[in-house]
Amino acid sequence: MKVFLIAGEPSGDRLGGALMAGLKALHPDLTFDGVGGPLMQAEGLNSRFPMDELSVMGLAEILPKYRALKRRISEMAEAVLATAPDVLITIDSPDFCLRVAALVKAQAPVRTVHYVAPSVWAWRPGRAVKMARYIDEVLALLPFEPPLMQAAGMECTFVGHPVVAEPVATMAEAAAFRAAHGIGEVPLILALPGSRKGEVGRLAPVFGASIDRVLSVHPNARVVVPCAAPVAGLVAQLTHKWPGRPILIDPATARPGEKAAAFRAADVALAASGTVSLELAANGTPMVIAYQMAWLTHQIVSRRLLIDTVTLVNLVSETRTVPEFIGPACRPDRIAEALLATMANPQAQQQAMQLTMERLGQGGEAPGLRAARAVLAGLA
Repeated sequence: MKVFLIAGEPSGDRLGGALMAGLKALHPDLTFDGVGGPLMQAEGLNSRFPMDELSVMGLAEILPKYRALKRRISEMAEAVLATAPDVLITIDSPDFCLRVAALVKAQAPVRTVHYVAPSVWAWRPGRAVKMARYIDEVLALLPFEPPLMQAAGMECTFVGHPVVAEPVATMAEAAAFRAAHGIGEVPLILALPGSRKGEVGRLAPVFGASIDRVLSVHPNARVVVPCAAPVAGLVAQLTHKWPGRPILIDPATARPGEKAAAFRAADVALAASGTVSLELAANGTPMVIAYQMAWLTHQIVSRRLLIDTVTLVNLVSETRTVPEFIGPACRPDRIAEALLATMANPQAQQQAMQLTMERLGQGGEAPGLRAARAVLAGLA
């Protein structure tokens, strides 16, 4: 069996790697082709070009790379048609992946599976109907997504969110992290300004100013900043003058399990909007979410939003317990006030975080294996 996969982001690489492992466990006689990152390559994918060429987010950010991305879309569609796989699995990155799938489906009856349902519940609901013209099946991460995809005419299976399969540090490991960095019993603030250069550049100054205000109330508090590998140097550059003697965790030099221990050890987190809110929920770490987009992106997206919160913990738990500050609301004074309130009452978010993890499949079969079963069932 031949499987062609395309992922364009580190998060998609994680999904793809787990899915490939599941497919190999259930159907050993298969071959992989396509584009992916290090985790997918570790499972046997020979990536046709570096995945980070596709790691672009935001309408304004895509424009300068439009021609290069359009060329890659054509190349990928031609590669799929040439190899004639049993299934094309596109993973997230819908602006790229779905265009490839549409070109392929227009010329050949290749079965198409898209892993991660587009957020039609948040904006642009018409995307689901358009997708149904060239996507046969959707693998959904969120439990409320299958009915929306099925109503548009696609098969859809909730396979669970990968966060439920990620290891969580123990309290002993968290205590060891504090001891190793001389933190003691003082408040520990986790700062997560994003994994892309654009968002880090916009958020790091706001996060630093917000933490400065918090430290005026808690002067002994410490700050830890786990870095995504592609932006570690930029994060180091933008945070070296932050208050709280920030501790940077660089994946290139970190000890095994250090990031997970930091998540567990933190008293509160200030994080960019995204799936990191689910990682924090898995660790029971109360959080405040903030995000600034490029001006043009915000103007377009804000006019089309269908929901009153973008934080996944709020959406999955059907609560609004996690404070969020998006766009113009992303201001140090408002963020600092929310951080102080969360530090004063950390229990307020616990029930919502626990409910979120249960609804995402915690305690069940690993999402990668469930996704592999769904792919193979569709082929059968």
